[in-house]
Amino acid sequence: MRTEANGTATGLVAGFLENPVVGMAPWIIFSLLVGPGRFEIAVVLSLATAVALVVAGHLINRGRSWKLLEVADVVFFAAMALLGALASEGTLRWLETYAGEVANLSLTVIAFGSMAVRMPFTLQYAREEVDPSLWHTRTFLRTNYLITGVWGLAFLVAAIAGAYGDLVLHNPNNIWTGWIIQILAIVAALRFTAWYPEVARSRARGGTGPGTASLLLPLAGLLVPIGIAVLVFDNMWWLGLALIVAGSLLTKALQSRVEPKTRPQT
Repeated sequence: MRTEANGTATGLVAGFLENPVVGMAPWIIFSLLVGPGRFEIAVVLSLATAVALVVAGHLINRGRSWKLLEVADVVFFAAMALLGALASEGTLRWLETYAGEVANLSLTVIAFGSMAVRMPFTLQYAREEVDPSLWHTRTFLRTNYLITGVWGLAFLVAAIAGAYGDLVLHNPNNIWTGWIIQILAIVAALRFTAWYPEVARSRARGGTGPGTASLLLPLAGLLVPIGIAVLVFDNMWWLGLALIVAGSLLTKALQSRVEPKTRPQT
């Protein structure tokens, strides 16, 4: 007998799996992990994540539709795994250096390509969560086009940063091009994905929704750990201190703008 608690838990898991951000998890894992000496572990973890998400999603919801992104996940990382297994030593070194850029550019193509054929990849996930009567409304479609476009831009930025580190700096592990810029791009896209739908719904009702301060607050807070990382791993100690101070001041300023709007009325 299925209990209410079990039904709630299943619903929460199903809702988690229907989030497009979850579908991008294998790509995020791969782009952040891959590098010299790390190709095998990156591709194995990404492929395992992709397969696990597909299996879990279809086991929990047997009527669930297949998503463009999840199919691309499995195909891409299975191809990478096969290529890595059969590759010569020289090809494997090339993959270790440039596979991150290949993955980021592939997802950029998927994002903008899905928009070009009028099926932004987030749309398939969003339709699982709303009433069919909303599927063709301007607000719903605009929201998904914007979110998909933001993700396309985020992965394009990550690809350019990685390519600059590899081709110009000749240092795939450069803290800025290999880590900070790429992580900031992904976090910014994650934050926009969480922030914009409520803004769109509020505007459709004639309101304004959450302000830009609530969008920027998590990004400002991220400047502090970035500053600490620069202090520890980079030679520019002054920049690390500046980022810590700037992150602390910006976070405090943005909190003062967000809290009055969210504090319960007495």
